[in-house]
Amino acid sequence: MASIEITEIIKTLQTKRAQTQKELAKLDKVISALRELSLTNLTANTNGKRRNLSAAARRKVGRAQKARWAKVRRERATKA
Repeated sequence: MASIEITEIIKTLQTKRAQTQKELAKLDKVISALRELSLTNLTANTNGKRRNLSAAARRKVGRAQKARWAKVRRERATKA
């Protein structure tokens, strides 16, 4: 009888161990993705200078953003 209980405990512990290993693998993936993001942010501008947009480029970006927001508002209005 005691050996049956021990066997069940061992199976339960092995199952929990496998689940924990899966969770650790997921955490490792998230950590590596975050590291990649942080590295790209650190190395994106190594010379210390900011990139400047011309006035025409700023206008183009602004118009594109206004168009995106207008589209979002239209979609919200049709859903409501």
